[in-house]
Amino acid sequence: MLLKNVREQKMQLRAKHKRLRTACPPDVKSQLDSKLAQMFLDTEEYRKCKTLFAFVSSPIEVDTKAIIDKALSDGKRLALPRCKNRFGDMDFYYITSLSMLERGSFSLMEPNPDKCEIVTNLSDGLCIVPGLCFDLSGYRIGFGKGYYDRFLQQFGGITAGICYSRCVEHNLPIGRFDKPVDILITEKFINHTDNVFAEE
Repeated sequence: MLLKNVREQKMQLRAKHKRLRTACPPDVKSQLDSKLAQMFLDTEEYRKCKTLFAFVSSPIEVDTKAIIDKALSDGKRLALPRCKNRFGDMDFYYITSLSMLERGSFSLMEPNPDKCEIVTNLSDGLCIVPGLCFDLSGYRIGFGKGYYDRFLQQFGGITAGICYSRCVEHNLPIGRFDKPVDILITEKFINHTDNVFAEE
């Protein structure tokens, strides 16, 4: 598939799923977020992980506040991202309290580097990966800035995509640098992507 065609298809899908998410009534979104957070927190991967790489959600993303609060209360080592620039580079920092966050890039709350320890070991842990939509093989389409595409090339732990079931496509167009997540979690089902369409 030509790179130009992949980009065009991704743009169309990105616009489609932004419309779907924006149109979701707040009370429905709240119910979906609650179910999805519980699905994630009930996974063996979460229970066993010592370090959780999460993110502070934007209004149209799956709300991660309940997950962040639970990780802190469970004593997990919690790492959140901070954008270094607008070219797709970010670092993760450990936080022990929400008071260590400040308003940062794209008006999202990010770790204050003066109060937090930067993460230098990316070889282990569980990382929640955002996305506007995912497919059943674990591939995703994000907001198009490339932050997680770059980060996932370096990350050696387990990756978990969180997404509303309505925003799951059967197959997404795949680019050269796209990397699937290990687990796809929705409010209705959990799919370990390494066994999807496995050959006998």
